[in-house]
Amino acid sequence: MRVPPGVTQADYAKALGEFERVVGREWIFTSDADLDLYRDAYSPFLNEPEELKASGALAPDSTAQVQEIVRIANRYRIPLYTISTGKNLGYGGSAPPYSGSVVLDLKRMNRILEVSEPNAYALVEPGVSYFDLYRYIQERKLKVWIDTPDPGWGSVVGNALDRGGGYTAANYRNHFDSHCGMEIVLPSGELLRTGMGAIPNATTWQQYKTGCGPWLDGIFSQSNYGIVTKMGFWLMPEPEAYLRCTVAAERFEDLSPLVETLNYCENSRITSGFPDLSSPLLGYPPIGQVQLFMENGPPALDNEHRALLGGVKLGYSAELESYGIRKGIPYWELWLSFYGPMEVVEAQWNAAQRHFSKIRGARFRIVDKLKLPIDPAKASDYHEPELGVPSLRAFSIGARTPWNPTPSKGHMWFSPIIPRNGAAIIEANRVFSEAARALEMPLFQTFCLPACFWERAFVFILATPVTEDPATNRRYREGFKQLIKIGGEHGWGEYRTAPVFQKPVMDVYSFGDHALHRLHETLKDAIDPNGILSAGRYAIWPKHLRGTQR
Repeated sequence: MRVPPGVTQADYAKALGEFERVVGREWIFTSDADLDLYRDAYSPFLNEPEELKASGALAPDSTAQVQEIVRIANRYRIPLYTISTGKNLGYGGSAPPYSGSVVLDLKRMNRILEVSEPNAYALVEPGVSYFDLYRYIQERKLKVWIDTPDPGWGSVVGNALDRGGGYTAANYRNHFDSHCGMEIVLPSGELLRTGMGAIPNATTWQQYKTGCGPWLDGIFSQSNYGIVTKMGFWLMPEPEAYLRCTVAAERFEDLSPLVETLNYCENSRITSGFPDLSSPLLGYPPIGQVQLFMENGPPALDNEHRALLGGVKLGYSAELESYGIRKGIPYWELWLSFYGPMEVVEAQWNAAQRHFSKIRGARFRIVDKLKLPIDPAKASDYHEPELGVPSLRAFSIGARTPWNPTPSKGHMWFSPIIPRNGAAIIEANRVFSEAARALEMPLFQTFCLPACFWERAFVFILATPVTEDPATNRRYREGFKQLIKIGGEHGWGEYRTAPVFQKPVMDVYSFGDHALHRLHETLKDAIDPNGILSAGRYAIWPKHLRGTQR
């Protein structure tokens, strides 16, 4: 039997006995076969000695059980690592940053405690997936939408705590920003509620975020200061109609005014849904169409187009641009979406066209015009998350198809945040492509476009493959760390990353001689003096482990 680091065999046996009295023997996992399920399926240390692994796992089904587990862990100094559903693939999965920790698996805590249609909110436990919440709403015919990321099997709570995003209206697709109220088990075993929930029998816990006094919710995201056992979310009232349109721009130089106009339209709420940048001329599909691209294969190119793509540097070729103008293939295509009453979304689209028409030669088309609600059976004809419908189609991107005969074993997401302007897109491509080629990394080998998940910034979402060859994985890991460092030198940082890269990422946030990280450690020492919760998460180590970990 594996034993957690720093814990004797005798103490671990005693702790397991006490855990058993709390959760029952069937919900304690210590065998190698069971613990293999808590490995990172996309580990960049696949089958290497450094691979992060758990020494045990516990699956409580209530907040009271979590409190008791935490108290026992304190007595025996058992390091715990909390997961919601463990589906954080590409960012670490269910493996603990501190190898040998005991995973606290909250999947059994899967109760949907409340969904209010009049006030458009939900209160859920960590084990509730997007599929669970969607089905609950559909079965009761409630007129509210969830905002879902691509993998619908993920936890609503877990995705928000890791600051994930989705695809509907701007004020819902930033999942942590759309939360309202949290219940947290602190490292002492005490129970805390934030916002209005700090009032006993609160009646507005999911309606007003901050309560009174300092707002603490943010310190529990991407951290190890507590275990969130309940979380409220604002939902989107079911819209009457959905309109999906495109703006086509024919010249390379149009990228900057296209993004500038997008920013104005989105920040002014002229557009309301997920904007998506693509380049038909460069063969770069919008994110919402990538699944269809992978399922059906890339569009056919004539010989001239294919030859001209070979001469592109940093996304530009005068000859390619001339070809596109001659053939009517836009250099850039911006996909816009609108939600609301039909007369409103049509008026918004008319207003958007007025603003984008300032770009010389801009062309406009309507792709989809739907009255809602849509028949769920027809949702797969579209990019389901944009209609509030969870799915797993995103995994077709890495599946074996005629267009992708050798899929990887997994991937590590490289996700830097850059400014929301055209010049930054070009500059980031220049910087990262030069570095990636020097490091023999597969990223930025062609021109890449960022995603528009956030209203005021862009994020690149690029996958570095995990292979079965340790030497290749080692080279990719070291290259990944160099890309993080190079991004930091240009003022760009990752918004989220896997455990193996959390220290290099946090090293980039170095203003004031790493004042932010020092404050993280100060909070850790005050809230969790025994260092039992999720040691090492986002490079926040308890005092007794600082300097001992890579």
